Amino acid sequence: MKPVCPFVKAARPDDAFLKKPGENQNKHQAGHEGKAKQQESGESASISPKCPFGYDSQTFKLGPFSCMICKALLFESSKCVPCSHVYCKACISRFKDCPLCGADIEKIEADTNLQNVVDRFIEGHARIKRSPVNTDEEEAVGEKKTIIYEDVSLERGAFLVQQAMRAFRANNIESAKSRLSLCAEDIREQLERMGNTSELCSQLGAVLGMLGDCCRAMGDAGSAVSYFEESVNFLLKVPKDDLEITHTLSVSLNKIGDLRYYEGDLEAARSHYFQSLNVRRDAIKDHPNVSSQILDVAVSLAKVADVDRNLGNEGMAIERFQEAIKLLESLKLNSEEAGFEQRRLSVLEFLNNQLAQKQADSTP
Repeated sequence: MKPVCPFVKAARPDDAFLKKPGENQNKHQAGHEGKAKQQESGESASISPKCPFGYDSQTFKLGPFSCMICKALLFESSKCVPCSHVYCKACISRFKDCPLCGADIEKIEADTNLQNVVDRFIEGHARIKRSPVNTDEEEAVGEKKTIIYEDVSLERGAFLVQQAMRAFRANNIESAKSRLSLCAEDIREQLERMGNTSELCSQLGAVLGMLGDCCRAMGDAGSAVSYFEESVNFLLKVPKDDLEITHTLSVSLNKIGDLRYYEGDLEAARSHYFQSLNVRRDAIKDHPNVSSQILDVAVSLAKVADVDRNLGNEGMAIERFQEAIKLLESLKLNSEEAGFEQRRLSVLEFLNNQLAQKQADSTP
């Protein structure tokens, strides 16, 4: 799973209620000035638009609903006996001693009450479909003091994806899949309401790709292919001027190809590898000097060539191996791209080994 949140640079899909810049500016300015005067006089208080439990979609934060093993929100909360420390069921099942206190774990019990609280927190505080609070409304408390309720919601889609990625990295795949499924469900509702906007299609395409990764990690190849195919369908609706979206699209196509390859369906594998190659070739036409794109094209050439060889198309395979080698040997990385060097060398070694193998096979 690629550890990049598809919501990092995006506004919330339900932010349509926000006013455009300059719209009713005087009204809002007057309102804020009035609130400021009320606060200065001590007659009102404002609730900060922060999560009351300290969770934040932009920073790494552990809160009272977090599992201390996977660092994500609790999923299938389970309590250790006798120490009573609580973790995700999948996480604590790998331990014989409590990771926090070191006590022997005699048994593990489901903590349904705590899990219900976590689920309510997600449903009411961290999901896209939650209706925003009207920040202009005031609620009287007693006779004199007024509390101004601001929107205390999180960046909801980003938060769920963040939690899913933490769980996935800790191998708590069920937890990751659960959070991503909620996120996908919310985006689908937004699509029904707002239509197929580029932003929503790209976000859903990325989330569906992550769900495919979860299913593949769980050994469910059929569901993984379905998610990857749906991811491709949504990403194809997005303009290809964004390199990150292009990369995500080509990766989903390659992952379908990989699964078909392992199933033994080489023709289907080649078809998806070739689609990915075409996507990457188109990208490199518009961005010929982007090293990551050149590496992507070389990888796709290697995948197509490998299948061609297995299908008996040796001549075509050698041509593509040689084309990929030429691309990588001519690739010049600057100091800021040093991280790509290991990948370049690894792919280059694979390609040279493939050609060397052919030469060895043809030697009498």
